[in-house]
Amino acid sequence: MTHVRITEDSGIPLVGSLYFGIIDRGTSLLQVRPSCGCNLNCPFCSVDAGPCSTTRATTYEVELEYLLSAIEEIAPFKGPGVECHIDSPGEPLLYSRLPELVKALKSTDPVTVVSLQTNGTLLDDIKITALAKAGLDRVNLSLHAVDPMLARELAGVDEYDINKVMGAAMAVAKSSIDLLIAPVYMPGINDAEIPKLIDFAKACDAGKRFPPLGIQKFERYKYGRTPKGVKVQSWWQFFNRSIKEWEKASGLCLRLDPNRDFGTFRRPSLPQVFKKGEKATVEIMAPGWIHGEMLGIARNRVISVYGCDKSSGQVRVRIVATKNNIYIGVPI
Repeated sequence: MTHVRITEDSGIPLVGSLYFGIIDRGTSLLQVRPSCGCNLNCPFCSVDAGPCSTTRATTYEVELEYLLSAIEEIAPFKGPGVECHIDSPGEPLLYSRLPELVKALKSTDPVTVVSLQTNGTLLDDIKITALAKAGLDRVNLSLHAVDPMLARELAGVDEYDINKVMGAAMAVAKSSIDLLIAPVYMPGINDAEIPKLIDFAKACDAGKRFPPLGIQKFERYKYGRTPKGVKVQSWWQFFNRSIKEWEKASGLCLRLDPNRDFGTFRRPSLPQVFKKGEKATVEIMAPGWIHGEMLGIARNRVISVYGCDKSSGQVRVRIVATKNNIYIGVPI
C-alpha cells in the first residue's frame, strides 16, 4: 500500500478530499482528518479500511504544521463556538503527533471543543494522560459489543481485547475527558449487546458534559463492507422501534440533538469552487485511496478522479459530486 505524506510543499490542498484534511458540512463542527490508516478489519466498515482491505490502495498523513495553518484559516470563518472533531476513515490514534494537534487546536480562536473518534485499541494510561493534558474534551469510543467473542469478530482481528478497550474507556471516564460510547447497531448481529453497552456507559459514568451514548444506525455503502446476516433498518424503524425500546428500558434519552447535546449549529459553509456538471482541468498529484483513482488539484481544492489512467500531468474532468466541498470528477 502506498503512503503519501502531505506537506505544504506537496502542493496538495487540505479541502476537497474525504480522506484527509478538513471537512466542513455547513455547521459549527469541523472534521479534522490528520491521517487515514486503520488497525482493524471491522466487517461492517463503511469505507473498507484496514490491513485486509480489498479496495484501498493508499494511506495519507498530513504534516501537523500544515494542518494547523489550514485550521487557523478556516475556523474563524465559521464564527464562535467551533468544535474540531478529529476523526478518520480509519483510526486517528495512529497519528503520532495527536496530543500536539489537540493542544494546538484548543488554543486556536474560535475553537472551544476538541473531540476525538477512536476504536480504543491504542488507548492506554500514557496516551489518555497526554490527551487530557493537551485539553481534549471528549472521546467518541466505537464500541459495538461486550461479549468477547462477538467483539473480536466485529473488530476483524484476533488480537482485539475487549477487556483492554473497556478498561481504557473507564480510564477516560475518570479523567478530565468526557466519554461517549458510540456503537453501530447491526440488527441481527449485536441486538443483545446494545443494552449491555448502555449499562456499561452508566457504570463507568460516561457523559458528564455530553451524552453518554451515541447509537449509530448501520448503513450500506458502495465501497463499504456488510456483515452476513445484518438486517438494514429504515430510519423510522431505527428511531421508533429500537431507540424507543432502549430509552424505555434504560430511562436515558438516546435520540441525540446536535444543538441541544453538542452545541452544534448551522453555519455558512466554505464557498464551493466547482458546480456539479462543470468541466475543469486538474493537475494529477497523488494516487487515490481506492484502486483506479487519482487525486488532482484545481482552484486550491482536491478532486478525486475516478477511472483515471494517468499518474501525472493534466486531465480534463467533469465534476460529478460537490457536496460539502468534497469533489469527485471523471475523465472526459
